[in-house]
Amino acid sequence: MKITISSKRSVEQNAQEYFEKAKKARKKLEGAKKALVISKKKLEQEQHDKDDKLDKLKAEHKKRAEKVRRKPEWYEKFRWFLSSEGFLVIGGRDATTNEIVIKKHTDKEDIVFHTDMSGSPFFVIKTGGKEPGEATLQEVADATLCFSRAWKMGLGTTPTFWVTPGQVTKEANQGEYLPKGAFMIRGKTNYLTPIVDCAIGALEDGRIMCAPSSAVKKHCKQSMNIIQGDRKASEIAKLVRKKFSGELDEIIRVLPSGGLDVKD
Repeated sequence: MKITISSKRSVEQNAQEYFEKAKKARKKLEGAKKALVISKKKLEQEQHDKDDKLDKLKAEHKKRAEKVRRKPEWYEKFRWFLSSEGFLVIGGRDATTNEIVIKKHTDKEDIVFHTDMSGSPFFVIKTGGKEPGEATLQEVADATLCFSRAWKMGLGTTPTFWVTPGQVTKEANQGEYLPKGAFMIRGKTNYLTPIVDCAIGALEDGRIMCAPSSAVKKHCKQSMNIIQGDRKASEIAKLVRKKFSGELDEIIRVLPSGGLDVKD
């Protein structure tokens, strides 16, 4: 460091001048150190934000990849939902799947639902040997109504009953013929009073579930209530996709057949 001493000033004056310069230099150094610490923290925060954003992108990519790779469950070819009590419920989509549900996927301990109206799906509670409560029974009755012809007709209810699988038979009465998807019911029927109660939501794994609102709210973080109306399924599906994501075809497939609308 070069020091210049003025001959016009005393030793004390020269010393005081350099003391003041040193004092200013120390302040600049302290300021520079503080600025360095702030800059370092800012850079660390920016890097943390970048890492956090990258982690979120990776998680989202992984989630999407898992959805693409996910093998559909066997029951997804039918109408299905999980009751609020955790029971798997499956139902026919048409005459052919009605036939398959009853003949191939109904065990002796299950419970079968149907309405008195033709054009109704058969719904089956897969009990696994456990006894479902009133909540599940009512949800399945409501689903049987909502996915029946009663929805298209704008009906608010229709007689709906449940029986054991042993009461369901393909053997028609003498002189009668049972078409595909139709079955005879023998013995006592247990009637419930269903209501039009339908909602749609997305499960944690991305599957779209359409069922009575109590079941959907139990298993889905977000849901939309579906009501009878005059809007097309494709229009409602776009609203659902905007809120939950999901594929349009999958959403349309799970909605009731007939005019629809949403209820806030």
